[in-house]
Amino acid sequence: MPSRTLPSFTTAEVEKHNTEGSCYVTMGNVVYDVTDFLEAHPGGAGLVLEYGGKDITEILADDISHRHSQTAYDVLEDSIVGYLSSAKNADANGWSTGVETVDSNGENVAVHPRTGMSCEEDLSKDTDYNIDFKTHKFLDLGRPLLMQVWNGGFTKDFYLDQVHRPRHYKGGASAPLFGNFLEPLSLTPWWVIPTLWIPCVSYLLYYSNVGFTSSAYQAAYFLFGFGVWSLIEYILHRCLFHLDEYLPDNRVGITLHFLLHGIHHYLPMDKYRLVMPPTLFVVLAAPFWKLAHAIFFYDWYVAATAYCGGVFGYICYDLTHYFLHHQNLPLWYKDLKKYHLAHHFLDYELGFGVTSRFWDVVFGTELKMTPPIVKSK
Repeated sequence: MPSRTLPSFTTAEVEKHNTEGSCYVTMGNVVYDVTDFLEAHPGGAGLVLEYGGKDITEILADDISHRHSQTAYDVLEDSIVGYLSSAKNADANGWSTGVETVDSNGENVAVHPRTGMSCEEDLSKDTDYNIDFKTHKFLDLGRPLLMQVWNGGFTKDFYLDQVHRPRHYKGGASAPLFGNFLEPLSLTPWWVIPTLWIPCVSYLLYYSNVGFTSSAYQAAYFLFGFGVWSLIEYILHRCLFHLDEYLPDNRVGITLHFLLHGIHHYLPMDKYRLVMPPTLFVVLAAPFWKLAHAIFFYDWYVAATAYCGGVFGYICYDLTHYFLHHQNLPLWYKDLKKYHLAHHFLDYELGFGVTSRFWDVVFGTELKMTPPIVKSK
């Protein structure tokens, strides 16, 4: 499997390897040494040398020229020597090793080497999952994903590298996860969240009101719970969802990671997997109910009110998360949208705050956003 420890090459360096003595080609940001394959190529060495130092993604899939078989991709898989990187400095979030590529206007742009993206708009570009699978040998978006992860035999390093390179399912639909009767349980429209949980919160608040001598006291505990949720949101995102360093290097750990949060980074614009499914929320809500009553053991009504504040914070979090990905927001919210999407396309190890970057500032994980550098031809 490709390794993140392989060396990097600039585009200029790769282009120099275009002779019989040393012939490199690229697919995406992966560099292959096909020197030993030149004489074995069915069409002769000349056809390969014609693309020496160049990207061969399109020619391999070109029906007019000759659509190559799986064998050709297998040969490439055994010939990986490194990754593309740019010699031009960019910024502290990793653009200094950005890959050079060409956009739809023919302009050279810097692509972040860890995510394969140049800007937030790239998150919504359809992925050709046939070429993507042949290139990276990770997951085929046309088949149920979960069993592919389970049976893939991926190393942790390879899995983390690939799952944090965002893809986008064609037409904005949802890629199959289970491929069976469990599939609907993994898909949740955003409006389900307020429809289900706001009535529950409202009723519990109404019921708890009898335990307070003043509505102001109840409001204070509600706001306390709301504030605590913002910290819980940060801790869960940073210490559970992104527990990458401590992820077990086996298929159990990798599959659980994929289900919990990996699939969101792999397909960040899937609008039906942006909010928490009700079945999962019920499982996670129970321990927090116990926690609230353990802290406020002296008063059931206070505990219930603080818990309601936390649940309301979660509702705001889920809706904010959806809108950051899929809605045009007011001016004061646009910076937060850019901040969160940068967590996906720029640096997934920073920027854990979703509803606010406050805790990122407090704990030193704020994502310093720098626009991608557009280079002249």
